[in-house]
Amino acid sequence: MSSTNSKSYTHGLNLGLFTIPQSILLQVGTVSVLMLVLAQKTTTEALSAIGQASEELLRGERLPILDFPDQNNQDQD
Repeated sequence: MSSTNSKSYTHGLNLGLFTIPQSILLQVGTVSVLMLVLAQKTTTEALSAIGQASEELLRGERLPILDFPDQNNQDQD
């Protein structure tokens, strides 16, 4: 009494009116994961570049040399 033709088994996400095939779901998932990996790599490189630039700004070589009067000159006055 079991009928194998009455119920067709489809692979994918059944949303009632239409079915999304598994291959489409797999492609969308793969693309999103690859985009996240690429975004992580780009963000890491950008933050590293910002860190190096801020380090260059705060280096002692970039600061102006200030002229301080000698203590010997003040004692003579």
